[in-house]
Amino acid sequence: MKVLLDTHTFLWWITDAAELSDPARAVLADGANEVYLSAASAWEIAIKAGRGRLTLADTPERFVTQQLAKNYFRGLPVQLAHALHVFQLPDHHRDPFDRLLVAQSQLEGLPLVSADPEIKRYAVEVVW
Repeated sequence: MKVLLDTHTFLWWITDAAELSDPARAVLADGANEVYLSAASAWEIAIKAGRGRLTLADTPERFVTQQLAKNYFRGLPVQLAHALHVFQLPDHHRDPFDRLLVAQSQLEGLPLVSADPEIKRYAVEVVW
């Protein structure tokens, strides 16, 4: 199975947070699955760290890169088609990062691992 992580899911996984659901935890723990983190999530992490809303053990560049390697996750670049697809999405969610993740999920055919209830309003498969 291939899945795309929402930013909070990535952060909850690497901190072993109790908020992570059992189904999400099972998908991420299964080494046979391909788990992707979007460049949009890396950008969101960098912005939040820069504004002091997120504390990391290292710079965002080192931290995210190390966590991807440690967990055998893959990066998913943001393509022009992903960004433009956001235009076609219903206005269920105001967060531009989440809207871009939905676009990537739709265009790449990747279920989105997310606790965000607004994500479920889109035509995407959600694992939670």
